[in-house]
Amino acid sequence: ANKQWYQRRVRGIRAGGAGIPAFFTPTGYGTLIHRGGAPIKYNADKTVSIESKPREERRFGGRDYIMEEAITGDYALIKAYRADEAGNLVFRQSANNFNQPMATAGRITVAEVEEIVPLGSLAPEDIHVPCIYVDRVLKCTGHQKRIEKLTVLKEETGNKALSDSPRDRIIKRAALEFKDGMFANLGIGIPMMAANYISGITVTLQSENGILGLGPFPRAGSEDPDLINAGKQTVTVLPGASFFSSDNSFAMIRGGHVDLTMLGGLQVSANGDLANWMIPGKMVKGMGGAMDLVGSAGTTVVVTMEHTARGSHKILPNCTLPLTGTRVVDKIITEKCVFEVVEDVGLVLTEMAGTETLDSIKEATAAPFEVSDKLGPLRQLKV
Repeated sequence: ANKQWYQRRVRGIRAGGAGIPAFFTPTGYGTLIHRGGAPIKYNADKTVSIESKPREERRFGGRDYIMEEAITGDYALIKAYRADEAGNLVFRQSANNFNQPMATAGRITVAEVEEIVPLGSLAPEDIHVPCIYVDRVLKCTGHQKRIEKLTVLKEETGNKALSDSPRDRIIKRAALEFKDGMFANLGIGIPMMAANYISGITVTLQSENGILGLGPFPRAGSEDPDLINAGKQTVTVLPGASFFSSDNSFAMIRGGHVDLTMLGGLQVSANGDLANWMIPGKMVKGMGGAMDLVGSAGTTVVVTMEHTARGSHKILPNCTLPLTGTRVVDKIITEKCVFEVVEDVGLVLTEMAGTETLDSIKEATAAPFEVSDKLGPLRQLKV
């Protein structure tokens, strides 16, 4: 099976560990997860052997939800930093991720640990998984922690000067979306690059694998394999940061506690549908946490992307690729312009680069759009 059930698993595992057989979530409504047909398992020739089945849907409080069943396992194999002789477990930094909820959902839970310490060595308030969930503890020997994506801070003074290239133009506009006091989750690429230009305000960055308070990449030689982001890159944390499990991370996201989600897109429709995780016919590891990130009613969703792809339209009347979410996008930032998605109206052009005209925007945009009475120039961060 592939990894495309990332966020479904964390919800399902959490429910399974608590004895809840099923639950309703807005995540994935209107997508292949809801309608059925998402690839679950591939054959050796990369054709799909198992597809997802349609989900039951229900409406609560004016919002649409789909039903997900809980997930449990005969065995849960987890990795922890320390255990005491009773089987209480402690994780180190971001290494908690799925381990904590996974420990609760297995009929037999086996924990591999780096150290086993005497009873009383772990402070009760420091224990992440109580011993009631743990059946076996194994101490690993000769274990080497591998870093999958070693990412270090470049030894440069200050931020790299930005040009007027399409990519840098998007970065300079995206950086203006950050506001003082925000909690934000950023996708890899342009969104993370825009964060390098946060200055004079406090923005707390969240990572789906269980970090609040992400800092810059580490300097070479100071990287830690237990401190990575959701993209498996080595990172640091800022003063006031916290670590937690993936189920708590997604509870923050689904609960609307994250103010801003900024991510890339393959396609966006006139009514704010987003497609950014799958191209039919190509193998996929999955959408990661994107469906949850865009599915929260309390979060502003900003898509940053180049306006077209090799001459093909990306802003369309309707997306032709499998959807990540329906009616979820609030704003689109490209190198040419900014569109806001307005309920019952659709796309509204609010900013336009000086190199563009209304005719050139219409030519590059397949979706219909309105022009704001307050149309202004494409704003750019001064760096």
